[in-house]
Amino acid sequence: MWMWLVRWKSPQIPQYTPRIPDIAIPSIAMNDSQEAEEFEKFVEKRTTMKNLKVNFNEMNSTYVNKSSNFTTTDKTIIVVTPTYKRLTRIADFTRMANTLSHISNLHWIVIEDSSSIVPAIQNILTRTNLPFTYLACPSPPNFPNRGWYQRTMALKYIRENHMELLTGSKKGVVYFGDDDNSYDLRLFTEYIRNVKKIGMWGVGLVAGSLVESPNVSNSSVIGFNVQWSPDRYFAIDMAGFALDLQLILDSDVVFRSSCPSGTGALESCLLEDLGLKREDIEPFGFDREEKEVLVWHTKTAIPDIWDLRRSFWKVASPPRTNGYFVEY
Repeated sequence: MWMWLVRWKSPQIPQYTPRIPDIAIPSIAMNDSQEAEEFEKFVEKRTTMKNLKVNFNEMNSTYVNKSSNFTTTDKTIIVVTPTYKRLTRIADFTRMANTLSHISNLHWIVIEDSSSIVPAIQNILTRTNLPFTYLACPSPPNFPNRGWYQRTMALKYIRENHMELLTGSKKGVVYFGDDDNSYDLRLFTEYIRNVKKIGMWGVGLVAGSLVESPNVSNSSVIGFNVQWSPDRYFAIDMAGFALDLQLILDSDVVFRSSCPSGTGALESCLLEDLGLKREDIEPFGFDREEKEVLVWHTKTAIPDIWDLRRSFWKVASPPRTNGYFVEY
């Protein structure tokens, strides 16, 4: 099942209640040898948006409103964020929304790992005053990791609707930003906005390292300073790169259901499938006397909630929220 909510801008057009088009998601039984081949067919033929055209003028699930922070001169940043229900999600998402709300010419695509959107998340998106697209795309059975399928759906959505996403801009850049990371505003204004083909930078607090970063010599990337699986051709975290929109539009590449060359990390396979080489990389922030980290792979600690303990042991259910909306 697939549903979308899009918000660009127009005070004259009222908010509509989103509807959910019926798209069958088949039940697929796969063994280890069949999984990759069968799931690629499943993604490409049965539940993707590859052949789905969205008519924004006819669909009552579309809310259009012209953004005051959009110009036709700056490159549009398209931020792709998969999300899912969890105890700390509202806190994480609020922090990210407060950051992105300061960035002009940005379209935020949020993909819910569920069959329906969540009103609390929609409300946060609306309060940012950013143009956004909110999709509901539940992960199919046997998909390996959370977020992979949602990013694939976002890529296919971008290909079908890039002209509307650009809102008058001629160029765009795509960034995969998780909702629990921490972002410096300069990541968007000084790095991402200026990417020509593929840009990379350091990421803090990731994979057992204080900082992961490309190894730069004479302004060229010759390797990667990482602790986990350093032999990957692109040993980079999802938060550590952005892509020119045209690379996405000129291909039908999606996130695979597996990535052996990346030791299971999907970033390396995506970039390799796009035909990129290390010599294509534009390193950012490496020519400064004091290099700074502008994005951190943070994780919000799960608090010890007594009511959830009692609920787990069936002593008390449901947990007390005192009338407030809480995800758990």
